[in-house]
This record gives sequence, structure tokens and C-alpha cells, in this order.
Amino acid sequence: MTKVIGVRFRRAGKIYYFSPGKLEIHANDHVIVETARGVEYGHVVIGSKDVEDDKVVQPLKSVIRLATVEDDEQEDNNREKEREAFRICQEKIRKHKLDMKLIDAEYTFDNNKVLFYFTADGRVDFRELVKDLASVFKTRIELRQIGVRDETKILGGIGICGRALCCHTHQSEFLPVSIKMAKEQNLSLNPTKISGVCGRLMCCLKHEEDIYEELNSRLPNTGDHVSARDGSKGVVSSVNVLRQLVKVIVTLENEEKEIREYRVEELKFRPRRRKEKNSKRREEDKDLKNLEALERREGKSKLDDN
Repeated sequence: MTKVIGVRFRRAGKIYYFSPGKLEIHANDHVIVETARGVEYGHVVIGSKDVEDDKVVQPLKSVIRLATVEDDEQEDNNREKEREAFRICQEKIRKHKLDMKLIDAEYTFDNNKVLFYFTADGRVDFRELVKDLASVFKTRIELRQIGVRDETKILGGIGICGRALCCHTHQSEFLPVSIKMAKEQNLSLNPTKISGVCGRLMCCLKHEEDIYEELNSRLPNTGDHVSARDGSKGVVSSVNVLRQLVKVIVTLENEEKEIREYRVEELKFRPRRRKEKNSKRREEDKDLKNLEALERREGKSKLDDN
């Protein structure tokens, strides 16, 4: 077992492990650590704890020190400088007439580098812009092109649920999401209904996937032929996944039909019949596949490199 603390460098950012050494470090403390980008100021989200050795990326770097009042002041000063750097960079982008959208500016704690995050439809030749910015800031400049999901994670917003976006508030990393999850949860397969603010599949599709998979495994599918304990037979009309209830169209002795509702344990059923897709459904599937392809192409977040 290895003793570690968990540190974040941005809101809802990826959590990195560091060795606390002999320091007493608790959640919500601030620490100074050495990262791949240099010396950084981090927020402790996981206090000292023991984790299995195979879950720790070696070599495990140690915390340099707990943040002092001077460190806190420098961090606040960096935030102020970032706002000014953002304004200057926007002016330079307009000056060079570049087709790019600036999203954020970020100073490393030791001011060794300024990072500018931007989005663009294609590749952008920003070599002259970098030279211009370096002459202004007198430090290393990095321009990093990010995707729409990273843009949304930085800027935040309100989801269709009415709450702040998961990726901006608590979700450390983007979850792998697929169309299958929407189907499993019986959601509308209209791409506009299952896409988030970023235009990609909603991350929250993943949150309830496991429980829906378990509950759906106990249910028949719409169109299945079922028989009930009371001797009735019929075709499944609809299912209530969370309540585990099934509505069945039952044929009576006088050939009339009625809909009855049963608990799933009261039914016996066979596997679902394979259905042919109509042209409208094939068109919807094409749109969904395009959305899923965008999801895969975006890949991992470009924000985390500590």
C-alpha cells in the first residue's frame, strides 16, 4: 500500500496522486507540487489515505509544501493576470485575422508559461501569433486547440435537467458514451434530445446505465409474446423499467382485446423477435452513428497534462 493525497488543479479537473511525505495534509488544503508543467498550486480533494500500489502511477512525486499565505496571494494574482492575458490574446487574434475562438487563458503557478485554449474548425497557423504574444508576456507561450466538450467543461452552463453541467461541476474525466445507452434507457433516439450543450452525447447517459442494464435484463421487450400466471396470453405493449411493470395486450374469449398490467415476476416470456428497420428508422440510425463518430473522434480531454 502507498500513502497518497488527491489533488486537482482546476474545477472538476482530473485528480492526481502525490505523496504527502511527513506532512499532515487534509481535504480542502492547498499544496504546492511539482508537475510536468512545473511548480503548481493545487487543491486537495482527497486527504491522506493508503491505496494499492498498482493504482499509483510511478514515480510518485512528493508535495513540496503546504500553501502559505504568500502562495495564496500569488495564485489570486495569477487569476487576475489571466483575465488581462485573455483580453490581449483576443486583440492579437483579431489583428492576425485568425479563424479561432479563444476559450481560456491560464498561467502556471511559477509564471513559467502562459497557456491559451482555443477552438477552431480545422488547423490554424498561429506561429506569428505566438511570436507576438511572446514579445508581450516575455515568457513561454503555448496555444492548445481543444474540442467542444473541453470548451463546455471550461465555460460551464445549464443542462436540460435544469442543473449545472456535470463536466463543469464534478465530473473529473469524460465518460465513454454510446447510442446503446440511450436505447437501454428507452430514451428518444432523436439526436437533438440526447445531445448535451456541447452537441455531443450527454455524459449523464452513463450515470444510470448499470442499473438500467440490470433492470432491463429482467423484462420482456415490446412485441414479445408472454403468458401470465392467470392463464392469459398476449403481446407486450409497453414496459415500465423502474417499476418493473409490463402492459400486455390480451385477447379475450370473445376475440376482444384489452390491456392488462402485470408485475414482471407474474409473466413467462421468450426472446424478442428481430424486427426489420423501416426507412425512417434507418435515417435516424445514420444521424445517431454520425453523432457517435464525433464522440469517438473527440477523444480524451486536452486540458489535463500535469
